[in-house]
Amino acid sequence: MNSTAPSIEMTNSQLEELALKCRRHIVKMIHSAGAGHPGGSLSAIDIIVALYGNRLRIETSNPDWGDRDRFIMSKGHASPAIYSILYEMGFISEMDMMSFRSMGSVCQGHVDMKWTDGVDFSAGSLGMGLSFGLGCALAARMDSSDRNIWVMVGDGEIQEGQFWEAAMAADFHSAGRLNLVVDRNRIQNDDFVETQMEVGDVAAKLSSFGWEVIEIDGHNMEEIVSSIDWSLSNSARPTAIIAHTTKGKGVSFMENNPSFHGKAPNDEELQIALEELS
Repeated sequence: MNSTAPSIEMTNSQLEELALKCRRHIVKMIHSAGAGHPGGSLSAIDIIVALYGNRLRIETSNPDWGDRDRFIMSKGHASPAIYSILYEMGFISEMDMMSFRSMGSVCQGHVDMKWTDGVDFSAGSLGMGLSFGLGCALAARMDSSDRNIWVMVGDGEIQEGQFWEAAMAADFHSAGRLNLVVDRNRIQNDDFVETQMEVGDVAAKLSSFGWEVIEIDGHNMEEIVSSIDWSLSNSARPTAIIAHTTKGKGVSFMENNPSFHGKAPNDEELQIALEELS
């Protein structure tokens, strides 16, 4: 269980094994619900595991601790990724996780901080997470707190104008300890980003907005952990990790397949997925 700080730092191989377990949780809960978003959950989970497994300052016994680090899942439809790690960290039970999208469940289709312990942002409409994260970072400064704020967005989501307004404001306000992760899996709701509306060189654009930027392989645990530490070492200015990922990573028929942006696997597909993730 994670607490104020991990007492024993997980190795990269342990983080990779934890990510594999979370991938199995993701496909099982979406199959059980008959609905959900597997593609973007599977693309994001390696980075989420690295954060929760090693770097986030949190207390599972006190999820509302005021000085905790914040993780803001702006692409809130990737909630199965969040619920899988919250279960592994001890915030929610297996019953909670497997009640995903059921009436009255604490694990709704989109993450909601009013319902679920360990969730710091109520998502729905895309594009709002970075604005919220900026507010959290400025609040931490006013509190003289060294808590870190992490925001994860999707690359389709950053077609929203509000994202770039927040990016501009973050630089203007020198919002240190504001750390952005872009899940650059190149697929959004209906099709590939390049078909819908290409967002171009995201790293160059954020750099031009005054951000410190690094690009990584979002499935290489060594690169992920190093980039997180790089972000934490650049606490005076906002930082961005552009994580190049594969939608549906780990399940062959979901990888780079736009149809699994928001579709549950059937019984046969679940068995294939679990065999591939064994």
